[in-house]
Amino acid sequence: MIYPGLRASALALSLTVVAACSGFDSLGPSAPREDLPTNIDDVSGSDGSLWDLFDARDDPNTTVEVNKYIWAASLDVLDFMPVEAVDPFTGVIVMGFGTAPGSSRAYRATVYVQDPALDARSLRVALATRNGPASVDTVLAVEDAILTRARQLRLQDSQL
Repeated sequence: MIYPGLRASALALSLTVVAACSGFDSLGPSAPREDLPTNIDDVSGSDGSLWDLFDARDDPNTTVEVNKYIWAASLDVLDFMPVEAVDPFTGVIVMGFGTAPGSSRAYRATVYVQDPALDARSLRVALATRNGPASVDTVLAVEDAILTRARQLRLQDSQL
């Protein structure tokens, strides 16, 4: 399950960072520039959402080369772990320790979505317990669960 506020929080954080950095250059505050877009629609698409970055466009500076279904499925399958850091431009999701429902062992994960294709080569998961790396079987089970959920999300998306 993706937390409803996660998408809004990520967008708010992104806008805060951009707003904090936009008025300064290497020599200090700069005058407003007329060549910068003034409308959010000019920057990020028709609805102005963070998910527009995943759309295929020609400009590599405004797109994310990761599979949006694997990205969303990773957050969905590992929703019992707190999200510590995300970087959609490099495809990395870092999650803190969390205990899966029905388990007594805490895990943490780093997910790397490295390709826009929806296949097993696009996903790498590093899983660890408090005592060290998780077993290979556990890592493969988590990767399979993420890929299965990604395929379900793609099917849901195509039926709309």
